[in-house]
Amino acid sequence: MNNHEVNRLKGSMTALITPFKGDKIDHDGFQRLCEFQIDHGTTALIPVGTTGESPTLSHEEHHLVVKLCVEVVKSKRAAGKNAWVIAGAGSNATSEAIEFSRHAEKVGADYLLSVAPYYNKPNQEGLYLHFKAIHDECGLPIILYNIPGRSIVDITNPTLARLAQLPRIVGVKDASADLARPPRLRALAGPDFVQLSGEDATILPFLIQGGHGCISVTSNVAPRLLADMHLAWQRGDVTTAQAINEKLTALHEALFMEPSPGPVKYAAARLKLCAAATRLPLAPITDATKAAVDRGLKLAGLIE
Repeated sequence: MNNHEVNRLKGSMTALITPFKGDKIDHDGFQRLCEFQIDHGTTALIPVGTTGESPTLSHEEHHLVVKLCVEVVKSKRAAGKNAWVIAGAGSNATSEAIEFSRHAEKVGADYLLSVAPYYNKPNQEGLYLHFKAIHDECGLPIILYNIPGRSIVDITNPTLARLAQLPRIVGVKDASADLARPPRLRALAGPDFVQLSGEDATILPFLIQGGHGCISVTSNVAPRLLADMHLAWQRGDVTTAQAINEKLTALHEALFMEPSPGPVKYAAARLKLCAAATRLPLAPITDATKAAVDRGLKLAGLIE
């Protein structure tokens, strides 16, 4: 591994919501959202992750959303604007994760985001063999997704370091909220193993501890602010980065008052980006959460 991936995979990246129109995917709304992200400084788009409601999408819908995202990115590249596609391709069944990964590679994604298998609770050797099998069956570089709050299992730092020895496993999205992990992992896996925060509220501390960027929920609705915060950090302007972070604190908090992506879809609807609908078993958010989201949007300067 070398600095190539570290130089690419930094800054503000968006875990995209999947807009619905009735019970169908809103194709046009999703592609408008992708364009909005790239136009406002987002460095990578992540379709069909947790925020994209991947557990409720059929395989056909999963494939479609990745394809729609790639189409927008290719069009933007032709116009001189670049972003990477990090396709959600995880599953608790290794064979299914391989199938998603092969499809993402076929349609032109740049990277895979592969989550720790959920529900079946593999041990560390099982995690290693799962990710190695995906690596060996697909040619795209892979970012592992460690989110023990949802998957129950934790990909430990020693296992991450072991996986980092495989040539196409290039980094991790860490949603553990453990800010002691980045320097410890850096010591084991080296400075070129990309570390991306998966926790909006702790972006700046994560960067301070050696992280490279963030895969964000909030950036669905505040892409320019978060892109500017990362750019300020990269040029050493800590004061500006802190000021933007403080401006977004209430919004970060509000967007996780209920299961995501309910609150962020409501926020997107308030900004007229798409409809607020989620699929069951996610329920519509409460009036109290709506009020908190509205307050966060106002404090961030996104609505009046």
